[in-house]
Amino acid sequence: QHVESGGGLVQAGESLTLSCATYGANFTDYAIAWFRQAPEKEREGLSCTAQFGKSPAYADSVKGRFTISRDNNKKMTYLQINSLIPEDTGIYYCASRRYLCSTLRVEDYAYWGQGTQVTVSS
Repeated sequence: QHVESGGGLVQAGESLTLSCATYGANFTDYAIAWFRQAPEKEREGLSCTAQFGKSPAYADSVKGRFTISRDNNKKMTYLQINSLIPEDTGIYYCASRRYLCSTLRVEDYAYWGQGTQVTVSS
């Protein structure tokens, strides 16, 4: 089970860090990814961190502004977003799959949180 937090209403140009708490799993068996669903758009994969946090993966659209990290002791995953723009508005989800970040496709992730809303005003 995943529970996201940290969303809210922010101004363009600001930074935000989202958190994903994981319960009831052997955390280091799973890669954790962040996804975003913007209004009237399909859910898209943003970034993934594999079991021990090495070599995270990023979608091209967020490279340089988004940073993913994980704390295996706390079973927490984070997504830092810098220089927020209105296009970052959406519901942010964390999700997990076994072991590796070989994909950012929605259908390849089995376990999902309920999401946290991020709204960026211009």
